[in-house]
Amino acid sequence: MDDTGRPSLSRYWTPRYWLLWPGIGLLRLSCFLPYRWQIALGKWLGRVAFRLAGKRRAITRRNIEICFPELSSSQHGATALAHFESLGASIMEMALGRWAKEEKLLAMCHVEGAEHVWKFADQGIGVILLSAHFTTLEICGPALRNCLPPFDAVYRRNKNELITELLRSCRERSARRTIEKNDIKSMIRSLRDGVPVWYAPDQAYNRKQSALLPFFNIESMTNTATSTLARLGNAVAVPFFPRRLPEGGYALTILPALQGFPSEDPVKDTAQYNAVLEQYVRACPEQYYWVHRKFKFRPEPLPDVYADLDASK
Repeated sequence: MDDTGRPSLSRYWTPRYWLLWPGIGLLRLSCFLPYRWQIALGKWLGRVAFRLAGKRRAITRRNIEICFPELSSSQHGATALAHFESLGASIMEMALGRWAKEEKLLAMCHVEGAEHVWKFADQGIGVILLSAHFTTLEICGPALRNCLPPFDAVYRRNKNELITELLRSCRERSARRTIEKNDIKSMIRSLRDGVPVWYAPDQAYNRKQSALLPFFNIESMTNTATSTLARLGNAVAVPFFPRRLPEGGYALTILPALQGFPSEDPVKDTAQYNAVLEQYVRACPEQYYWVHRKFKFRPEPLPDVYADLDASK
């Protein structure tokens, strides 16, 4: 166990994970660099990845092309490159979120709107802290812990157990506990107990409780389960979005609770969330997670927007 009571990462010191350990060691050491150097190094790594990761570069550019048709071809390319720089920076931010001193993290993050969570928490009402996959997500935890009631954080398992543990333990540094994204019962239990749950349901989804909804005017298979989660957990949905600032540091914006959420119409509820999310993506488009196939799983006769990615490489 480490000094927080979590199992140590050293239990993954086996041949299966040896190739990852040098990178983890460098990330740990990067926390001793000045912040601007660390982010600059991350962006440089992102530019290298942009040159090498042809398929992911093409997915990113295609997403940007169809969501921002008003931009020129050169602007599409510039935004795609900026996104990879943001991805590189996010690796350094994950290291900061896990290993940097809390005082350093708190000084970098400014939280607006904490009262929108306390308004319900003081009444014992559960709050879904409804976020999305922005590249800055992993650095937010300590600042949220400093100004919000104790909360639980949802995480997604990676195919690699060491990476899963690294990301989970980063969030658990600040959260009361972490909940695997498919463990709906635990989320409902926390919400009914009045514990906020930090949740990001915005990636492509084609299972039960999904629907075809517009995102940037493009039909996308979307998870509608947040509405049901709120209803079963007797909770409200409070949007939360982080943003990396050009001058350095982070703005963490907590908005008022979504009106009439949950209703009897999960599709309508999710469309309301999508509209708010789109507004914040437009504020920092390079920081949203475009490298993911946001528009996969679309049923026929809708075209597969990723069928021919060569044109976007």
